[in-house]
Amino acid sequence: MRAVVIHTPGHHEVTTVEDPTPGPGEVVVAPAAVGICGTDVHIVQGEFAPTPYPIIPGHEFTGEIVALGAGVTGLRTGEQVAVDPSLFCGACHYCSIGHGNLCENWGAIGDTVDGAMAEYVKVPAANCYRLPEGVDVAQGTLIEPLSCAVRGFDILPRRLGDHYLIYGAGTMGLMMLQLAKAAGAASLSVVDINTDRLEIARQLGADATAVNSAALDRPQGWETVIDCTGVIPVIEDGLGRVRRGGTFQQFGVAPSAAKASFSPFSVYNDEITIVGSMAVLHSFGRAVDLMAKGVIDADTMITHSFGLDDFAAALQTFRDGSGRKIQLRPQA
Repeated sequence: MRAVVIHTPGHHEVTTVEDPTPGPGEVVVAPAAVGICGTDVHIVQGEFAPTPYPIIPGHEFTGEIVALGAGVTGLRTGEQVAVDPSLFCGACHYCSIGHGNLCENWGAIGDTVDGAMAEYVKVPAANCYRLPEGVDVAQGTLIEPLSCAVRGFDILPRRLGDHYLIYGAGTMGLMMLQLAKAAGAASLSVVDINTDRLEIARQLGADATAVNSAALDRPQGWETVIDCTGVIPVIEDGLGRVRRGGTFQQFGVAPSAAKASFSPFSVYNDEITIVGSMAVLHSFGRAVDLMAKGVIDADTMITHSFGLDDFAAALQTFRDGSGRKIQLRPQA
């Protein structure tokens, strides 16, 4: 089969590799659409510590089941599914206390084992969710990032009438915006240096947007500040925008070795809560339901589609920030 292979950081190509064979409890999926994520860029650049090389990336995907391994029940070939990429060991301390996303042996399809930027991918049958009626394969690729956003909201206070400040109007920032709107936010402010993305944020419900947070007027600060960029100066700025008694969430993925500065006195004196949000935890099924309900404007979110052989162009489009959700179509 044809696949994108990242041999070493910075060195990738589209080449031919062996087709996967499903083992017991596994299925093979022919990916129809695969979203490109910031994590994929970190993997290409060697900035995502869990990744072994070589690897086939791609963890946001939908597709058709084409083969069943021994013991698989409840699924049929020909069904269209979205796949939760999470691979938890189920045996470590964190898995035993219900925090599989913090698994000591954490893995994920496309991050630590071969993923969906290929004509076929092998996945656990238990990770497959049938696409709901009315959600097509392109829209279905948004379920995985939405499940991450849902996990992020699980950790937030989620009080009705809170004022939100979101840094970043890419896929994740726009999803957090739409979830906050659905959760009853009193106001939504978004910061991004890309003015085209800010226009989309306004279309999706932002009350105020700016290329610099200093241009936003809220003297008391915001009850909830969410960083969706992973950019250190942005994170440092966001920590200073939290209202006393408020919450700062680190949602964006920063390089693993990056360091940010903050005032411990301010955290203490202002009773600021700082929380992280790591991947997916008991949230994929809820994301399927939210997608089916139309909480996320999928048509607005997806802007580009590339064939498998055009991975380099798709990656560059992502880096340029000229679109929102960018997809590969491995079967095209």
